[in-house]
Amino acid sequence: MIADQLVLDRKTTKTTYAEDKKSEKPIRSIAKAFSWRIIGTLDTLVISYILTGKISIAASIASIDFVTKMILYFFHERLWNLIKWGK
Repeated sequence: MIADQLVLDRKTTKTTYAEDKKSEKPIRSIAKAFSWRIIGTLDTLVISYILTGKISIAASIASIDFVTKMILYFFHERLWNLIKWGK
């Protein structure tokens, strides 16, 4: 059913940058991405603390996680921009 919607129910109308820009401002997208990354890092911090029992190790893991996931997300987005499917 979901595959049918993705493949068979193609809409021919495309939005323009100007239309998309009105739906959500870039600064809102940045704020959402940053807030989500904080939630993810706090999750990593708690899990790391539960597994290690040491806040210093958990904080180190969470800090590395925060930086590496931001970098990986950037390249993930760049790669998806190269894919024409779904645009």
